[in-house]
Amino acid sequence: MAIRLFIALISMLLPSMAAAISLPENATLVYEDTEAATSFEVPTGPWNIDRGMSTEDTAGNVARQVWRIDADRLTTLQLIAPLRQQLTEDGYTIGFECRTDSCGGFDFRFGLDLTPPPAMLVDLGDYRYLLAKKAGETVVLFVSKTLGAGYVEVIRIGRLNDEPVADSEAAPVVAAEQEPVADDMASAFMTTGHVELWDLTFETGSSELSGDTYQSLADLASYLESHPTVRIALVGHTDSQGSLNANIDVSKARARAVLERLAGTYGISRDRMDAQGMGYLAPRSSNLTQEGRDANRRVEAIALSN
Repeated sequence: MAIRLFIALISMLLPSMAAAISLPENATLVYEDTEAATSFEVPTGPWNIDRGMSTEDTAGNVARQVWRIDADRLTTLQLIAPLRQQLTEDGYTIGFECRTDSCGGFDFRFGLDLTPPPAMLVDLGDYRYLLAKKAGETVVLFVSKTLGAGYVEVIRIGRLNDEPVADSEAAPVVAAEQEPVADDMASAFMTTGHVELWDLTFETGSSELSGDTYQSLADLASYLESHPTVRIALVGHTDSQGSLNANIDVSKARARAVLERLAGTYGISRDRMDAQGMGYLAPRSSNLTQEGRDANRRVEAIALSN
């Protein structure tokens, strides 16, 4: 009787956890498991040949899910970026994130307790890891991909009874960010990891920037000049009109145009910048209204560690 009651309780809690992070419509849940009152070694830094893996022993209920996403053209950055954004917007603090070599490659991956294949498939040459925390809960994201699909493992340690996020139809329109000054941009990178380039304009149906100067690019260039070890990813976003592939191409082209403007006008090294496109996969508002679609068309800069 006690065992049945425990299983019923866990079953009630799991849907709340699943709703806390929204994945694309083409994501399929391939594995789900929960362990109550246990511990989990969470990597808090890269694997090092001298020190091994930096970890933190985190106790609580451990729930994990593995999702398969049909994403033959998406990069691991495109897979993890909207999930990262959801966490930061929900008040989580990013404690550590890395990609493949900066994580520690083979040794880091096998120092992390992941769900074994065939549920979770990992390309040892292309994966990303993210650790986030909020009010007694720890979230680990691990993303990799194969030739035909992306794989996302979500591990939660601690509370499982998060309130579900609102669905897209009920989501309020998010107002455009206030124009930050350069110091505010540095602060935003430190607290949320990303900044929207709020004043960019493009020719209709084009990836070409329509203006000669933009304060957001001047501020970003100033930030990069004063932080020479920081790299950035420029990520374009669109509304949901049109096909996913076409929107990814447009959003990436616009991010690339911003990269070229930063390089050509401000002399920022192209080696410090990457351009990617998310299409409509990471909306900041509802695509069911014109105001929401306008808010979703944007380019963001994400700060990356070397």
